[in-house]
Amino acid sequence: MHEELVYDLADTPIGPLLLLASTRGVRHIEFPRDGRAVMPEVGLQRDVQRLAEAVAQLRDYFAGLRLDLDFACDAQGTPFQHEVWNALRTIPVGETLSYGELASRIGRPNASRAVGAANGANPLPIIVPCHRVIGSNGSLTGFGGGLPTKRWLLDHERRHAPRPPLELRP
Repeated sequence: MHEELVYDLADTPIGPLLLLASTRGVRHIEFPRDGRAVMPEVGLQRDVQRLAEAVAQLRDYFAGLRLDLDFACDAQGTPFQHEVWNALRTIPVGETLSYGELASRIGRPNASRAVGAANGANPLPIIVPCHRVIGSNGSLTGFGGGLPTKRWLLDHERRHAPRPPLELRP
């Protein structure tokens, strides 16, 4: 059975994002290439209505009005990939983690390469914040949207991350 996917584009400061969705939710987000939107395969219909909530939340994210995205998603992957993607969603906004730390967090301390592969296969960047994973030496490492986009996202989140209230001492 072939499921009908639809698409829409979201204009963002990092370029136009292509969103693909099933009836269950957003299935894939594609970063622009060379500043241009990646266009969907021939035959997919644009459905602004079905993707309106996702586009609105992404607009608010990029405006710094919200950092938690909770629209319906329909990521396709293996059980291990889902385990990694769920762990990625626990990395607090404005923070980073190494691949090794993420592997330890899911109880597989020797699986940093497999975690890296699952991270790289993430179909929902930004929602599943794979940009928050860095090298063990603190360096920015590969990213589907390119390292400048990864840096932009990290800087954006650090600027807008909630800060603990200041303690006033008597």
